[in-house]
Amino acid sequence: MFSLAELRDAADFVHQYVAPTPTIRWPLLDRATGLSLYVKHENHTRLGAFKIRGGLTFCRYLNKSVEVNRGLISATRGNHGQSLAHAASRFGMAATIIVPHGNSIEKNAAMRAWGAEVIEHGDDFQAAAEYAFSYAAQADLVMVPPFHRELVRGVASYGLELFDEVKALDRIYVPVGMGSGICSLITARDALGLSTEIIGVVATGADAVRQSFAAGKVIQTPSADTFADGVACRSPDPAAFEIIKAGAADIVAVDDEQIASAMRLYFSSCHTLAEGAGAIPLAAAIAHRDENIGKKIALILTGANIDRADYARIISGDDK
Repeated sequence: MFSLAELRDAADFVHQYVAPTPTIRWPLLDRATGLSLYVKHENHTRLGAFKIRGGLTFCRYLNKSVEVNRGLISATRGNHGQSLAHAASRFGMAATIIVPHGNSIEKNAAMRAWGAEVIEHGDDFQAAAEYAFSYAAQADLVMVPPFHRELVRGVASYGLELFDEVKALDRIYVPVGMGSGICSLITARDALGLSTEIIGVVATGADAVRQSFAAGKVIQTPSADTFADGVACRSPDPAAFEIIKAGAADIVAVDDEQIASAMRLYFSSCHTLAEGAGAIPLAAAIAHRDENIGKKIALILTGANIDRADYARIISGDDK
């Protein structure tokens, strides 16, 4: 999708706004799991997720076109919307973000704090996205899809940081929502000519991407039932799926109990906050522990955005 030079150029731009995040090997986490784990802390960005990177490069791309004065619109469960609200504020653009009813109160508040107009519509992400497309046409706004090559260009900067810092990784586990995170990682790996396996992780209640990967074609599911809202998608993006199909070693799923357990383990062993989608790679690495023993494993911890009451319930174990 991009040459290494193009990715390095985008990373240089992103780093004007986002400092490289650390990759840390936590002794207590290794001891608890029996694995050699390198945690890429995208939860340490200003927005708590890698999405901040793609919003910046997309708005830079938009700023160079005649579309700049129209304002932008997108649909989200939170982190994608925050990235666009943040980037739009940097470039002097108006942003409208569509979220489903019942979306995270605190994610909605964060998007509004960055200057976006937040509108609630529909019962899940797909319904919000469909409404965003129609609203964009009515209001003459630029529709930002959940997956776009300019989003990938910016998000790939986290992959370059990881591969530059930790050499000879055997395997990386990364959450999969609409695909910008895993596709950017595949893009960075391929541009560097590496052979690291990339494993995408979804929730068992929202496993459209896993079903699609197994079938070799896009499969839509009737629902996306998981508290890990960052991966609660029921219709894979076709362009993202083609990259995933060609470049991922596998797509695996873990259930909500495993995700909650991983969130608790991150807190107890690393004193770090992970929302459901952020903890899902750790849950998968543990679930596949036998095949990961003795290997150099990286986990993408992206997403520190979860409502306080929900996090308190999960950390206390009341989710069981």
